[in-house]
Amino acid sequence: MPKLKTNKSAAKRFTTTGTGKVKRNRSNSQHILTKKNAKRKRRLRQSTTMDKSTLKSVKRLVPTIF
Repeated sequence: MPKLKTNKSAAKRFTTTGTGKVKRNRSNSQHILTKKNAKRKRRLRQSTTMDKSTLKSVKRLVPTIF
């Protein structure tokens, strides 16, 4: 069987927490920030965990972090 290859772009975007959940950064925080209010921009700075529906595809892209 061939070696497992990690998708490097996905590996840079996702990390695991101590309990095994996958952490990610929020989108929509890079540009066109003038029309977004301050409360929304503060929330976008914080990271969040992946939901269960997309976890399977992340596991396939980054098998080394699990």
